[in-house]
Amino acid sequence: MSFSATGLLTASLLYLIVLFGIAWGTERGTILRRWVRHPVIYTLSLGVYAGIWAVYGAIGMAADSGYGFLAYYLGISGAFLLAPVLLNPILRIGRAYQLTSLADLFAYRYRSQWAGTLVTLCSAAAILALLSMQIQAVSVSASLLAPDASPKVISVMFSLTVVLFTMLFGARRHQSSGNHQGLVLAIAFDSLVKVAALLVLGGVILFNVFGGTNGLEEWLTEASHPEATMAMAINDGSWRALLLMSFAAALVLPHMYHMTFSENPSPRALAKASWGLPLYLLLIGLPVPLIVWGGQALLVVAPPAFFSIGVAQALDSPALTLLMYIAGLSAASGLMIVSTLALSGMVLNHVVLPLKTPRDQGDIYRWLQWVKRLLIAVILFLALLFHETIGRHLDLAILGAISLSGTLQLLPGALGVIYWPEGNRRGLIAGLVTGLLIWLVTMVLPFSVAADILSWMKLPITPGYDNWHLFTFISLTANISVFALFSIISPASPEETSAAQACSMGALSRPQRRELLAASSNEFVQQLAEPLGIRVARREVERALSQLKLPNVEFRPYQLRRLRDQVEINLSGLLGPAVARDIVKRHLGFKPLTHGGTGQDIRYVERALGDYQNQLTGLAGELDNLRRHYRQTLQNLPIPACSVGEDGEILMWNHAMESLTNISAEEVVGAKLLALPEHWHALLDDFNRGDELHRYKHRLDLRGKPHWLNLHKAALSGPDHPEGGSIILVEDQTETRLLEDELMHSERLASVGRLAAGVAHEIGNPVTGISSLAQNLKLETDDPSILETADQIQQQTRRISTILQSLMNFARTGNHAHANRYEPVVLHRCVNESINLLSLSDKGLGIRFVNECPPDLQVLGDEQRLVQVFINLLANARDASPDGGTILVSGKADGYSAIIEVVDEGSGIPADQLDHIFEPFYTTKAPNQGTGLGLSLVYSIIEEHYGNIQVESPSGPESSRGTCVRLRLPAYEPEAETGNSRPNERS
Repeated sequence: MSFSATGLLTASLLYLIVLFGIAWGTERGTILRRWVRHPVIYTLSLGVYAGIWAVYGAIGMAADSGYGFLAYYLGISGAFLLAPVLLNPILRIGRAYQLTSLADLFAYRYRSQWAGTLVTLCSAAAILALLSMQIQAVSVSASLLAPDASPKVISVMFSLTVVLFTMLFGARRHQSSGNHQGLVLAIAFDSLVKVAALLVLGGVILFNVFGGTNGLEEWLTEASHPEATMAMAINDGSWRALLLMSFAAALVLPHMYHMTFSENPSPRALAKASWGLPLYLLLIGLPVPLIVWGGQALLVVAPPAFFSIGVAQALDSPALTLLMYIAGLSAASGLMIVSTLALSGMVLNHVVLPLKTPRDQGDIYRWLQWVKRLLIAVILFLALLFHETIGRHLDLAILGAISLSGTLQLLPGALGVIYWPEGNRRGLIAGLVTGLLIWLVTMVLPFSVAADILSWMKLPITPGYDNWHLFTFISLTANISVFALFSIISPASPEETSAAQACSMGALSRPQRRELLAASSNEFVQQLAEPLGIRVARREVERALSQLKLPNVEFRPYQLRRLRDQVEINLSGLLGPAVARDIVKRHLGFKPLTHGGTGQDIRYVERALGDYQNQLTGLAGELDNLRRHYRQTLQNLPIPACSVGEDGEILMWNHAMESLTNISAEEVVGAKLLALPEHWHALLDDFNRGDELHRYKHRLDLRGKPHWLNLHKAALSGPDHPEGGSIILVEDQTETRLLEDELMHSERLASVGRLAAGVAHEIGNPVTGISSLAQNLKLETDDPSILETADQIQQQTRRISTILQSLMNFARTGNHAHANRYEPVVLHRCVNESINLLSLSDKGLGIRFVNECPPDLQVLGDEQRLVQVFINLLANARDASPDGGTILVSGKADGYSAIIEVVDEGSGIPADQLDHIFEPFYTTKAPNQGTGLGLSLVYSIIEEHYGNIQVESPSGPESSRGTCVRLRLPAYEPEAETGNSRPNERS
């Protein structure tokens, strides 16, 4: 039974169109997209590993060596069953640093572009044989069905179709995430077709050829050849080699790395696949013996590898024959698409980009897309060329062995990534080159050339594919030995050590805490614009800010370091880790060190330990609990405390500090002291830079109220903490200061009260007597001169009474007497009321009062006592002003203070009297015009409101007259406004 070449080509195109439709529908967001992230789809997509081996290769090997074909499935099943210790670490590293290929992983871990390039070249050389195997299987199977078709034409047509499909969906857009959801679903469908076709064929053979299980047992009993019963002894060497190579395939084959790690939707999916893939491979392997026995029972003339096609033809079933052909086409196309896609990304990142970084491209993304498409075409062309020159002369099993033994050379380096931190790039490159040279000589070169080389080296080994397993073990052993030897005798660089710590299981890196040259995220964009272009630079920085959930403009040093790392990770997925590291290192560099060393970024360790909280056990878990205990102790300490690095970066900001400053730790930890509000920055930065270890009773106005703070500083440097820095404790002594003032006030009040009582007792009674005599004198005579004298006596007695009353009032005033009853006071209203009260007097009728205090200027205080202040000040200004003069009252806000000035146009105060004007009973007025207690009372009330008073005379440098009285009081600030302010803004 045969098909026409046209009909076979039409069937092939229709199937590939179905794959195209599945991928296209998924990318368009149809209902298919809901299935992509399901673990079953992910597990089925991993079935791409089987490739053409499932449909043809395994059957040929089973016919030749019995159950040895199972080694191809058992090895990778073991790798997936060991996923928690083998695959999960690689997945963690790849997801954390956007490492989309094995070459990316090697370049990142061994900090060498040469390592990534060498891995890429090794993978490319080995994969050519695997691609040739797929092309040969499709061309031979098509030739069996359509004898009139040319194998070369079929090979070319198949390759071109795969190129087209891979370009459309494998390289449709270049994203750092590496996810191709449409491709994943299409490959999963491929895997489903393979297993379904093989199970159907196995069932048909079992029931139609042998008549059920009983008939199969009878046939096996009667079979005279050992091949028929698959009882032939297994060659231990080849079986073990195949088992090892298939085990390594989970890590080192480009298409398996891509599907396992780059297309992985979640760690949960890998956990499901760890048992799902072995189950899938079991289903694929079950029909293989049945197909072999069916081919032998039906005396199929086709090669054993193509028994699946031959049996279907022998059964004279066109539908079954076409189904098996489509299964082979599906297996080959799926493996070729994913392998070519993965390999093109490796070549782009580790061969093309190191030679030519797209600095001058207007659209890097589009440039990368077209370069990747070109690489896909080149790779498939080279695979086709290899097939036509070498591959078509070799068996499928031999092509698979050549490919797997070549990629096996990458296994030591891959295991070293997670299990051997001491391995370095010198050892890796030396070992890899050694193993590849042996593989090239013994497995790839023509036998005549290989024989000459082995004879010249005097090695008693005969080249040939019968000994391929022996050459595989020799090359791998040499690779491992040289890798270990060079790694031991050559030191690793600091970069390699840091990368090894980041990759090793359970290890935590402690990056250095250094200051970047870029001071903000906007400067990141400017500096990255040179290598990437302004549009790409802005897009990458904005994407990194979004991923880290940072504001659009970031300036905190710690967050900038996180942003730098995230940008490097994203560029690693876009351009490869080596190119990304070079770009970030050159354009987002650190400032030069100003001293011998620098501190460690403990915030990174805090985040990492937080992620590992549930994974730490034993002593590590106990140490982590101890760390959390001490950290919580510092956070809940009732004394405000903060830790500052040597460069002024805030490392710790506890809860008490948050309450005192009204600034949350999230806003300032990782920022410099300069980012704090002005008053806190001035205080803490000055104290941190100074030599003093203690500062007592420092006054700071907060939210309209004065606070007195004690500051203490201790250095953090020592034998166990060489990084340096300091810790600052801030004691709020406001309540203590208020209590001290109350006690001092009480003592002063008691002494002044005793004085006032004595004065009132000793002077009051005589004054009352004098006043009474003067009143009686007015009743005893009508003499005008005597009556005038009596009035003068009464005037003087009233003046004495006023002095006594002022003295008593002065004794009753003092600091903080009414602090608990203070309320917001509008100064404009106070000044107006004072002017109105003064206008009731007949003095100074020609004086003009001008009130220019802002209506919104407020202080926290006692309104009546502040009115008393302004009455005294305005009265003094009125008495000193000439007729027609102007008294100006102005005010303004200055930071956290309210400044009020009272300026007159009077004669001023002599310079030698300015230092005494606030003393009780001191006056510059005429003998009968003042008591000398007015300014003393003003001074007392202003001090009671935590303010200060200054007097300047003359009032200005351009004037020789007048007096300016300047009051400075803490400004009132509503709590809500202060609470919403940012730490770098003035509240």
